[in-house]
Amino acid sequence: MKQTSIIVTFFVVFLLCTSCTPKKEPKAKLPVPVKVVQAVQKDVPVQVKAIGTIEAYTSVAIKSQVGGQIARLHFAEGSNVEKGALLISIDPEPFQATLHQFEAALAKDQAQAKFAREQAERYAGLLKEGIVTHDQYDLLRSNAESLAATLVADRAAIKNAKIQLDYCSIRSPISGRTGTIALQPGNLVKANDLPIVTVNQLTPIYATFSIPEKMLSAVKLALAGKELKIEAVIPNEPGSTEAGTISFLDNAVNPATGTIKLKGVFANTSRKLWPGQFTDVVMTLGIRKNAVVVPTNAIQTSQQGQFIYVVKQDNSVEMRQVTAAMVVGEDTVVDKGLAAGETVVTDGQLRLTPGAVVESKDKQPAVKQPAGGKN
Repeated sequence: MKQTSIIVTFFVVFLLCTSCTPKKEPKAKLPVPVKVVQAVQKDVPVQVKAIGTIEAYTSVAIKSQVGGQIARLHFAEGSNVEKGALLISIDPEPFQATLHQFEAALAKDQAQAKFAREQAERYAGLLKEGIVTHDQYDLLRSNAESLAATLVADRAAIKNAKIQLDYCSIRSPISGRTGTIALQPGNLVKANDLPIVTVNQLTPIYATFSIPEKMLSAVKLALAGKELKIEAVIPNEPGSTEAGTISFLDNAVNPATGTIKLKGVFANTSRKLWPGQFTDVVMTLGIRKNAVVVPTNAIQTSQQGQFIYVVKQDNSVEMRQVTAAMVVGEDTVVDKGLAAGETVVTDGQLRLTPGAVVESKDKQPAVKQPAGGKN
């Protein structure tokens, strides 16, 4: 009984001591370090971005127009050639022999035609004197006319032979750059058969790309009465671009993809754009005045849509739904939900909740006085 009383007494004392212990207050939450920036109002270009394919302005597959043996190549693979430059020589000897043959036939027929013409003139005088008959005169006259027609055919054959001989010297129809040589000297070629080499014109050059059909009206409006400027980003050279203009708008929308094809033409004097490359094409349709702009990394996405954390006067944050219009470089234009001058969070959003207190990482710490006070 005495032992039980002692236990009860200790228990009561323990409860009294516990109730007298001061309670610890919860620690205040530390501000969340973030990066912030102010929304600004400025004029921004209205742009459409697309992925384009670089194409040669003109591409010509060089073929032989006559059959024969390749005698010589006058260029190297991958070299620049000018319009009219001699590229390939086909063995001309068979064509020269054919030309000489036609020239000899012409000389023979000219002599016969001269004799037939003179004979017909002589018989014309004899016919007036009644020495020969009309049949004899008509026979000689028709022979002279036939030989005259033969001369015309001979001259045509000579002209054709000269053309064939000229085809033995294959010249570049454009200024450009040669590709891989498919046939080397010594190979036999047929007329209009396999291409020997392809020449691509690189200056100027095309970029072909497609845009959604919903942008068609804006593009046609921008094209009305003026040139539409575009830029092509030089592949593997960030920040380097080539300026050009829209040169072609297709006459129909592709129903399978819902897009329409365009072509831009670029001077490409530095030859940084190359056929077959993929490049980003930026088409500027106009200028949007007094747009509210924030860095793109300030825009967050939730199930309810896009939102931004806005920093209030007391350094707490508010999650605000916004409507983003378009991206311009590293910035985004905000149509609704934000005003110019408001402060938004650009980094550190993952640690934030509505009402959280933030502290800017960019804030410079106070300068400490050196030990010992002022000198």
